[in-house]
Amino acid sequence: MQQQVYFVTGTDTEAGKTFCTAAMLQAAARAGRRSIGFKPVASGEDGSGINTDVAALQAASAVCLPYTLHNIYTFAEATAPHLAAADSGTLIETAALGRGLAEIKKHGDFVLVEGAGGWLTPLCGQTDFADWVAAERLAVILVVGLKLGCINHALLTAQAVRQAGLPLAGWVANCLSAQPHRFADYLAALQARIPAPLLGVMPFLPQACAAEAAAYVDVSALLSAPAYAADGLNGFAR
Repeated sequence: MQQQVYFVTGTDTEAGKTFCTAAMLQAAARAGRRSIGFKPVASGEDGSGINTDVAALQAASAVCLPYTLHNIYTFAEATAPHLAAADSGTLIETAALGRGLAEIKKHGDFVLVEGAGGWLTPLCGQTDFADWVAAERLAVILVVGLKLGCINHALLTAQAVRQAGLPLAGWVANCLSAQPHRFADYLAALQARIPAPLLGVMPFLPQACAAEAAAYVDVSALLSAPAYAADGLNGFAR
């Protein structure tokens, strides 16, 4: 079975990346895949060095691995990674992220790499998450947090992904409230403008676990897509 690796980004922080990523991991596991979540950079920990987002991906993964394989950097303050790293005297090294990804790929055939914040979140100096994703040549999944202003954020992110020469493999519409602003109109506008398949519409599920949320995403397009390689899009659309 071929291995597939996708990078999950969002329209903004709190767009629901972790919840949707965990749901997709569970959906892939139900389809018989050895799914693994990887969040290399995380901000905010519980006092014992554990980030709740990383822990959620660890729990949702089909393969049981230690926390340290699911994450490279966890910082105490829940703020922009480059600021949290500077405060702790740490330099986020993209080479370390690459080594972590290479290691996690040894254990599964469906890997979802969750970013931090949005597409252009800084990591260190003039390097941002998008630079690392482009260097790794990862296909991208976009989580759109449905709220006022999300159309612009979603379209700008999709455009930036394409400009980076990467394929947008799909997107998830995530309801951030029980009644998102003009839900049907916003969803229709996004579907008409985002050049990638809609993988699911996640309702507002504040108490749901990843196993329940998995029912609202369809990862079949991700599972059947040919692995993306640096020398071509292999069936993906820019």
